[in-house]
Amino acid sequence: MAESNVKETFYRQFHQDVATLQRQIESLSSMSASGGERNQAIDDCLAAIDRLSHDVQDASSLLPAYDQRTYSETIKKLSEKLSSVRNSFDPPKKFSFKNKKKDLAKPEATPDTSNASSVKPPSLSEQPPPPQQDPSTSALSHKSYTRIVLTQTPYATSSPTISHLTGCIVDLSAPTRANAPFAALYLRSITSSLIITGQVAGAIHITDVSNSVVVTACRQFRMHGSKDVDVYLHSASRPIFEDCEGLRFAPLPDAHKTPEIEQSANQWDQIDDFKWLKAEPSPHFNILPVAERVAEEVWREKVSGNDGSLDDALRAVGVR
Repeated sequence: MAESNVKETFYRQFHQDVATLQRQIESLSSMSASGGERNQAIDDCLAAIDRLSHDVQDASSLLPAYDQRTYSETIKKLSEKLSSVRNSFDPPKKFSFKNKKKDLAKPEATPDTSNASSVKPPSLSEQPPPPQQDPSTSALSHKSYTRIVLTQTPYATSSPTISHLTGCIVDLSAPTRANAPFAALYLRSITSSLIITGQVAGAIHITDVSNSVVVTACRQFRMHGSKDVDVYLHSASRPIFEDCEGLRFAPLPDAHKTPEIEQSANQWDQIDDFKWLKAEPSPHFNILPVAERVAEEVWREKVSGNDGSLDDALRAVGVR
């Protein structure tokens, strides 16, 4: 991709990500404070801001100094906006000095130490427990050789993270079929797995995924530092990746399409390798040949549901 196109692509993608993040921050006030929903959404916003910062740093060698300052200032304003919204939920306590005059006629009371041995700081076991994560989202990380099917979730409009999986099948598509897509989605540190995301209204960010298959319908597709991944994709904008190799792209299978998905344009094959500046095509990705794509009956019969062996299902979609 030519350097001028890189700058234009980065500009377009950056502002799309910023718009998505602004909507996520604005939606925080409508979320419940109980059950960890709002805290999870705030964490997702923080992660997205961090990701934007890293994107600007990674592209620093390609962007003029003025553009870098502009992007950094935009990120700073997003951070300030998020802080302001968080403070509106839990305003910081005001600190003030209290001017108390001591009664000099009375001696200061001597602390009663008779029961001092019984007054102890709370042990770790007595500390208040941390806020509980929603089981539907906490179950999506740190798993091995497990099949996870999300049937319903109260957090369909938030931005969950799926991370640290090995040899797993994760299917999040059911909750999003009721026209309730995830606002954004983050996949991190996943190997030898199949991830079916369902619909993502904003961006899907994929980092450090290897020897896996990802099936997703999203508005923006971003992949970083991944290797040997087959992507079955419906993307409303041009997919972008960087620091990846061995990627293969194919259109979303019919088994995972919905009327809403079919009504939008699909740019699954208009792929940009962000750091490839040469005129010839990037060697880091290919279009998956039709003969090697997973057949529709496999998606419908071997992958859907909980029937059959986990290993058989993974092998059927090309995960070894």
